[in-house]
Amino acid sequence: MTTSFRKEGGGFNASAPMDAMWEAMDQLKAGFDRRVGVRMGRGDVRAAVLVLLAEEPMHGYQIIREIEARTDGRWKPSAGSVYPTLQMLADEGVVTTEIVEDRKVYTLTEAGQDEAASATAPWVREDADGNHFGGPVPKAGFELAQAAAQAARAGTAEQQAEVAEALDAARRKIYMILAQD
Repeated sequence: MTTSFRKEGGGFNASAPMDAMWEAMDQLKAGFDRRVGVRMGRGDVRAAVLVLLAEEPMHGYQIIREIEARTDGRWKPSAGSVYPTLQMLADEGVVTTEIVEDRKVYTLTEAGQDEAASATAPWVREDADGNHFGGPVPKAGFELAQAAAQAARAGTAEQQAEVAEALDAARRKIYMILAQD
């Protein structure tokens, strides 16, 4: 089976099996986006900023990168949510700022330290099942989806057939696990 991609209407289309694969990948990603909660609330940004600044003074993009790292890439807040939160904290007297090497670095005040002590980082909160930040299944599923997409894009026909068999076997095994009492 030879797969040829052609650009149509801003997206990539391929043969019917490839179309089905991409549709499945989109559905999988949409499900993870809903369950994992890639969009966090304003309180979550505030709590994350306070927890990080309690560890050490940081600049805005450093905070964004650290949140992304601590959530294994599942949450990367935008500058449009972090910087207004930092400004609000400064207005409230919770943080102070100083310019260090041409960057605005934020440090907690005493009031900020008190608030940070009672804040819980979003990446350590547990859901009703005791899982942290979405649990291990969404992360593993997303990584599997990325690998399958890579195989669909770059694999030979034989490799794609082998990957499809492996995915089918994994799907069956997951259902067998769920069917256990």
